[in-house]
Amino acid sequence: MNANLAERWAELPDYLAGHLLLSVAAIAVGLALALPLGVYAARRPVLSGWVLFIAGLIQTIPGLALLALMVPLLGGTIGYQPAFLALMLYAILPILRNTIVGLQGVDPVVREAARGLGMTHRQRLWQVDIPLALPVIVAGLRTSLVWVVGAATLATPVGAPSLGNYIFAGLQTRNWLSVIFGCVFAAGLAIGLDQMARLLEISARDRRRDLAVGVSVVFALCLALALTPSLVRSADFENRSSEVEALYATQAGLDGRTVVVGAKAFSEQYILADLMQRRLETAGARVERRDNLGSAIVFDALRNNEIDVYIDYTGTIWATVMNRSEPVDRYVMHAEMTGWLQQETGIIVLGRLGFENAYGFAMRRDQAEALGVSSLAHLAPLAGDLEVGGDAEVFARREWTETRDRYGLNAMSTRSMDAAFMYGAVRDGQVDLISAYTTDGRIAAFDLVVLDDPLAVLPPYDAVILLSPEAAATPGLADSLSGLVGAIDGDLMREANRRADLDQETSGEVARWLDETLNSRR
Repeated sequence: MNANLAERWAELPDYLAGHLLLSVAAIAVGLALALPLGVYAARRPVLSGWVLFIAGLIQTIPGLALLALMVPLLGGTIGYQPAFLALMLYAILPILRNTIVGLQGVDPVVREAARGLGMTHRQRLWQVDIPLALPVIVAGLRTSLVWVVGAATLATPVGAPSLGNYIFAGLQTRNWLSVIFGCVFAAGLAIGLDQMARLLEISARDRRRDLAVGVSVVFALCLALALTPSLVRSADFENRSSEVEALYATQAGLDGRTVVVGAKAFSEQYILADLMQRRLETAGARVERRDNLGSAIVFDALRNNEIDVYIDYTGTIWATVMNRSEPVDRYVMHAEMTGWLQQETGIIVLGRLGFENAYGFAMRRDQAEALGVSSLAHLAPLAGDLEVGGDAEVFARREWTETRDRYGLNAMSTRSMDAAFMYGAVRDGQVDLISAYTTDGRIAAFDLVVLDDPLAVLPPYDAVILLSPEAAATPGLADSLSGLVGAIDGDLMREANRRADLDQETSGEVARWLDETLNSRR
């Protein structure tokens, strides 16, 4: 528990700084766009109606979907840019709406009096309209702040570090302390920024410039304090980089190079990413992480050199990237996949880790025995009375559609859920079977049975190390990870997953144990 707490605190400066910078930048640009547009549209009723309609239409798109849409729109770029663009669009509507409503709500008598005093349109705007509408505009800013800070927690799946890293990783590893950290600090940040905006609203209403200046100074200090730990660590790394280079350059030739390691959103991926990070850092590299990425996003990021290395599975590449569905031998699949990736994308398959983590449909053993089910072929007569649970991706993948069609399971209902909850759901009878991962330690711990696949619909899922085109050409990078090829068997990976999922060890602790175990086997 103490180690877990210490690790969460150690992660806080980077996550908080990333979340704050992303939110503030999106709000600032949104404000810069919404204010002049609102001022211009306020005097033009037809235009203001269309502007508010378009802005409201954008706001109806769920935050996670809007973030994900930015990735292909930016050519597959992940990280800060798609997250910033999506949040900036989210920030615009409340400010724009309140600017238009505030300006249109200024008493016409007041405007007429200003005109009678000989004020020009520009003078009336700056000296009468905007000061009177300012409290309403600032209220829109407060709404925008809360929306954006909350939505920024969803930036994690597109590769932008934020407090959402705590939440997504915590859900997958059942680390509730991590989830609590993410929720508490995200809520605290939203409340803090909202209170600062409230004080600005008071200063606008009461014409108190001293209060506005004070709030601005406090905000600047808070921003500086949030960023300082990350900047200090960066400077410390740069100060030590020459020593690291001198120590490890002859070993791997990485020379303190920054290597970006990607990971999907489940425990096994975190463990393997931590294991690669340990090997790369030992070879002198500076490692950055992009965790909780979806299958399509992480692959596109590798192809575009947004990340350097990650672990994927042959069946996933075969079905979702190569769009192949025909069953083939695992060795043929690996060979064809390796050649296709190199020829079509420049991605290099460094090698197989030595274990397979396949999709397999699992039931409680007692329920399977009661129903007389041991194979997927036995499910068709029962399909109308059964419900299958799966992760967010599986029901859109060919693995499920081929299984459903080949085994006649169209009558079976489906329920999507986070992978962290699937095993507990089938154990507790909330669903009848799940699309399990065959190396998951909870299959044995919860006394589940994986149903046979006599038609061989489900492809092999050998874990492989993939290198981006640029990483493959980097001297020493492949060498630093080559020791993992063929080194991890299924039993070892299941034990690693069990430690993370059931014993509640952190992925870093499990990766250290796994690394030490591999070293002892040499």
